[in-house]
Amino acid sequence: MFTEIGPWLDTRTGRADDWPPEAVLAAKGNHTVSVVLPARDEERTVGQIVGRIRRELQERFPLVDELVVVDSCSTDATARVAADAGARVIHQDAVLSRYGALPGKGDALWKALAVTTGDLVVFIDADLRNFGTHFVTGLLGPLVSDPSVVYVKGSYDRPLADGAATQPHGGGRVTELVARPLINLHWPALAGFIQPLAGEYAGRRTVLERVPFVTGYGVELALLVDLFDMAGLSALAQVDLGVRVHSHQTIEELGRMAGHIMLTAWSRLKREGRIVAADRPQNRMLQFCHVGNGRTLRVSDVGVHERPPLITVPEYATASRLAPQREQ
Repeated sequence: MFTEIGPWLDTRTGRADDWPPEAVLAAKGNHTVSVVLPARDEERTVGQIVGRIRRELQERFPLVDELVVVDSCSTDATARVAADAGARVIHQDAVLSRYGALPGKGDALWKALAVTTGDLVVFIDADLRNFGTHFVTGLLGPLVSDPSVVYVKGSYDRPLADGAATQPHGGGRVTELVARPLINLHWPALAGFIQPLAGEYAGRRTVLERVPFVTGYGVELALLVDLFDMAGLSALAQVDLGVRVHSHQTIEELGRMAGHIMLTAWSRLKREGRIVAADRPQNRMLQFCHVGNGRTLRVSDVGVHERPPLITVPEYATASRLAPQREQ
């Protein structure tokens, strides 16, 4: 069941160090690059990330043609900080508004794809505390150097800070406890992805616009499975980006994330005709949340909602036909 993984790891796993800005620029050719940061209440980190991309990958090296922050209904100064640092800021609910508003990161990514123009699109989370431009150049390297690669995931070590102590490899709890078992059980060919839920990845617009976007926490798993189904394992790659440091969520938040991911996996198995169910799983999760020395009950909706492939959206399809021909 894992026979494909060894050869794939040898040929489709690289390191960001292999792709410094000079090498990516030399290989870029006629490609255009959009970098997108989905952001919700990230005023403390988004400006630093945008500023570094602006200075190093736009002014020093003309690699990034478009730098966009999608403000996902922030209640802090995320939009202002991002704009001051040099990004074009898009408000999530203002894009394709006639399709209504849906919560979640995946909706922000779908709408970002709708308003950007680059034929290569890089997605970077806005909560990174140790961002370096190698996050962008590392993900772009395989795409600009090999036309058979359509999608690149970041991989990294994720330390977990717990008070004064730090576990060097303790992050990624939902990955190890939920996503990795699901992938091994149902999509074993994808088991070689070190960080299947990584928030840093890049792809060709020509494939991203042809897959649906799950709007909640399941977006990364859904993209990986759907693009594998569309393009095959050999068209997917991963790049080691080193270490990723970011804020960590509470155990209750991780539980809700796990619910999204499990329902996303169920939706893909159902779509592929691999399960027959008498009824849909419940999409409500009851949790016992600790408040002081007591507990309170919380019921959350962890249901999976999807945006359709953008190529099927009339406004986007029309704009794509009118736009200059993109690099294929």
